[in-house]
Amino acid sequence: MRRMFRREKRKGFAQQVPPILQEANLAFDKGEFGRAAQLFEQIAQTADARGPLYAPRAPLFHLQAGRARIYAGQTALGVPSLKRGLSLLAERKYYQRLLNARRRVLSELKERGLVEEAAEIESWLKSISPPSSEFETQMPAARKPILPTHCPQCGAALRSDEVEWLDEVTAECGYCGSPVREEN
Repeated sequence: MRRMFRREKRKGFAQQVPPILQEANLAFDKGEFGRAAQLFEQIAQTADARGPLYAPRAPLFHLQAGRARIYAGQTALGVPSLKRGLSLLAERKYYQRLLNARRRVLSELKERGLVEEAAEIESWLKSISPPSSEFETQMPAARKPILPTHCPQCGAALRSDEVEWLDEVTAECGYCGSPVREEN
């Protein structure tokens, strides 16, 4: 009889959020970028080991690890993580996410004065990305609701252009899969 009430795994409903993910997001928000990078790298490696079918969030973990390394002043360690995250998005044909991540990565690198690194990544992206006509000509999305700044489950920063929308008012956290609704 107990099995009758077992929760099924469904898209839009996160399983229990791992404490390491909450800790990584908290460390990033507190400015402890070196610690956050270590934790995100650990999460990303675990996700990689599970394979693409079981770890669709691996690209985000690599990107966040790279961002944390860059913010910590460890550019040489950050760029490979950024490239890994971007390459996973390209391999999995997540073209709109790749485009959004590309814009953000290049913008943040340039803002930090890392113009050479931005040029290196931009050049590298041209070699791995599909022709821009495949994904840049998509219709612009309708105005989306304003999300909370952070996921209430795992604490990850939320950006409306980096989440998957489940319906008109509900998005899925890219880090933990929790449904997040518009702020009231």
